[in-house]
Amino acid sequence: MSDHGGNIYAASRRTGIPLSQILDFSASINPLGVPKRAALLMKEHINLLRHYPEPYAEGLAAHIGRQLGTGGETIICGNGSTELIYLIPRALRPARVLIPSPTFGEYERACGSSGAPEVVGYRLRHEDAFDVDPELFVEAMSGRPGSSPASGPGAPKGHEPCRMAFLCNPNNPTGRLISKKEVLSIADAAGSLSCYLVVDEAFIDFCPAASVVAEVARNPYLIVLRSLTKFYALSGIRIGYGVFYPSVAEKIRACKEPWTVNSLAQVAGVAVLEDTAYQKASRETMEREKSFVEAGFKKMGIAFIPSAANYYLLKVEHGAAKTVAALEGKGILVRNCASFAGLDRTYIRVAVRSRAENERLLKEMADICAGS
Repeated sequence: MSDHGGNIYAASRRTGIPLSQILDFSASINPLGVPKRAALLMKEHINLLRHYPEPYAEGLAAHIGRQLGTGGETIICGNGSTELIYLIPRALRPARVLIPSPTFGEYERACGSSGAPEVVGYRLRHEDAFDVDPELFVEAMSGRPGSSPASGPGAPKGHEPCRMAFLCNPNNPTGRLISKKEVLSIADAAGSLSCYLVVDEAFIDFCPAASVVAEVARNPYLIVLRSLTKFYALSGIRIGYGVFYPSVAEKIRACKEPWTVNSLAQVAGVAVLEDTAYQKASRETMEREKSFVEAGFKKMGIAFIPSAANYYLLKVEHGAAKTVAALEGKGILVRNCASFAGLDRTYIRVAVRSRAENERLLKEMADICAGS
């Protein structure tokens, strides 16, 4: 876990800088912070901590099901969506799994911990802005030998079709968004191949029109994961959920441990999903701040991948490790992306935060660039 962003505790131990003085751009968390209504309700319900939470967060699942129009039986809540990323391959036991790269590293770790299915790679390329080509992705999923991005080490060589595939949309760490039409074309192909397509929409709240969550009802092979920890700044209490076709939900639920979602997380989950004012303010803030940081990157001549989410993948020619270390020494954390499959040692990921924090990041990066 040392490669992941957001570990302010280890950074504080390394540098001696107090936690309160560290600016964390390595984890892509909403700079508006915990919604006030959710914070208030957690305080009001503090006495719930003396009781066990609902075993499977049934009340929260029912609330989400009503909001989405899918019914509570289609919803499984988790200790963050990461719990579900590990639970799904463990419950469904796919023999072959397709995972693009670069993408969120927990997909491959989850598959490895569930009995080590064969992992098939699909390489995304910088020259294509790390975009997914739906046709080539389906070729790789089907087991047919693919061309260019789908070929190379780990590519299918006329194998049986994959039985599970992961798509992160918007993708982490690139921020690239696959259109709803393209995701559904992949999902339809997955259904024809009897391949579960797991679409991780952890950052979709920044571009909600692209969500395919409403399509799960017509495709038993489509699974959609959502996180409440990024957009709603609830990383510390861990809350997420998955939307499944009813018969698939039964299989997943049969393998799930009880009591993984704590009482206060369940209270906060209901509160934030109803907080339309916070949602609107968050999107407006992010649109404004993204324009600001993009202008700063361009002024410094730093190459970045256009992003639909609240973070950017940057290419720093003088090296990620040098940049990360220099910024950490100033109390600023960014994500070294060398550990992402498909990326070399010149990529970092930075979150978009408040104006004052973004100004500080850009100033320090300009100083580093000037001194390199």
